[in-house]
This record gives sequence, structure tokens and C-alpha cells, in this order.
Amino acid sequence: MTPRHLGVPAMKIATGSMLLVAAVLVLAACSGTTAAVPATPPPLTVEKGVGDAPSRLTLSPRAAERLGIETVAVAQALVDGATRTVVPYAAVIYDPTGATWAYTNPEGLVFVRAPIDVERIDGDLVVLASGPAPGTLVVTVGAPELWGAENGVGGGH
Repeated sequence: MTPRHLGVPAMKIATGSMLLVAAVLVLAACSGTTAAVPATPPPLTVEKGVGDAPSRLTLSPRAAERLGIETVAVAQALVDGATRTVVPYAAVIYDPTGATWAYTNPEGLVFVRAPIDVERIDGDLVVLASGPAPGTLVVTVGAPELWGAENGVGGGH
């Protein structure tokens, strides 16, 4: 007997069987086990400093890439006939009280805010009265974003 010759009861059984098969397939797909998703590191870990000590910020590689973090070494330069410690102006951060800071990069993707005492600014060069030692890496691109992350500005921190 061909399908077009089936009676009404046979059609109901055939239709019901197809619906049952479809339901079983959908349920099987939903009840399958899920593969474990590898844990991704958080973009930022902030270890709060004790007392007034600055925090230690650790970025994930992706976060550092997205921020475009760039560093340079604190340098010594001849300024007005004397050897002075200098940083690019881009490394200087001013907090709401007017205090000046630079983010150092002591290792890998770790950043720590360090106080600096600005003697004077000469164009893009800042002569320091005190601050990180020559050779210390300081952030020149991404420092405002680090300050915001450390102090809970934006990003839901």
C-alpha cells in the first residue's frame, strides 16, 4: 500500500511517529554533556597595597595588548650641564590631589605606581628630583588606564 492510500488512522500514526522522533532528537541534543571550557585568566588582578602603599596590578596578555601598553627605561641625561634623571612626560600621572606618579613595570605584566617628584618639565622630557632609579621601566602608553583600574574608575571594578 502506498502512502497516498493510507487511511486517516494510519496518517495520524505516521505523523505522531515523526513528531516523536523529532522530539527525541531535540532532547538528545539538549541532554548531551558539555565540553569543559578552559578557564581564562581575568584581564586584571589588583593586589591592594597595605596602608597607603600602591597596589600591584597584573594584566593578562590580552588586556596588555588591548591597552597597547608601552614602556621605556628611566634615563640619565645631561640637563644644563648636569646629569639628571629623566622620564618622558607621557609617563607622568597626576592624581586628584595633584601628586605625581609613574607606573613602573618590575616584571612581565606587573605594574606598580611609584611616586615621582617633578623638578621641571622641558617639552616632552620631565626632570625628576626623585623617583624610580635609572633603568627602571615606566609605562608611557596605558598609564591612565592603569590608574583607572587601580582606583576603580570605569569597567565595573
